Amino acid sequence: MNGQAGFFDVEDRLQRLSDLGDQLEAYDRLVDFEHFRPALETAVRYCDGTKGGRPPFDAVMMFKILIIQTQNNLGDDRTEFLINDRLSFMRFLGLSLGDKVPDAKTIWLFRERLVKVGAIEGLFKQFAAMIRDAGYIAMSGQLIDATVVAAPKQRNTQEEKQDPCGTGAPNL
Repeated sequence: MNGQAGFFDVEDRLQRLSDLGDQLEAYDRLVDFEHFRPALETAVRYCDGTKGGRPPFDAVMMFKILIIQTQNNLGDDRTEFLINDRLSFMRFLGLSLGDKVPDAKTIWLFRERLVKVGAIEGLFKQFAAMIRDAGYIAMSGQLIDATVVAAPKQRNTQEEKQDPCGTGAPNL
């Protein structure tokens, strides 16, 4: 590291991502995400803010987060981390380095609201149709969610280990 980043360093990095074929940038070119706004706002029904509290994150941006999750098979915690970490994710979501990023709980709550009202499947079908109509296929699974989860210890007896099918029959 040779000091503080310059003004054009981020722009140069974003241009390099574009030159390498940023999939999310292609989605922004192919899909009019504002088309989803009425359905999203109806589905999540945010309050009008008269009772105070933090204003909600933009519904279209939150839907784009769900697209990132689906395309990359990410859990909520990993999604939060990667939005903070990746310039391509921030650009797709319209976030700058100084903007607040939705936390994992906020992402989960948004998705659950869409699921509860039965809107999520239709929204994703519309998104897939828009991509398909533009001549592309939306792929998923490019990233791995490397969340570490403790697994319970297996406490099989010697007999159970010798007879994994539990049939009492000898192993052949």
